[in-house]
Amino acid sequence: MTSKELMYVEDALGHEKYFLQKFNETANSLQDAELKSCVAAMADRHQQIFNQLIGLL
Repeated sequence: MTSKELMYVEDALGHEKYFLQKFNETANSLQDAELKSCVAAMADRHQQIFNQLIGLL
């Protein structure tokens, strides 16, 4: 992996970590069960993406 590619993956990891944190915070603050489930599913998807990026390293 080139240094430029590594920088891209590190940047993408930072974005995914941020999205994951915000979706989890939002899901925990919601009262509506259906909306909470939807946001939690988005958090799960960003966790999967984060794990895939870690796998590239």
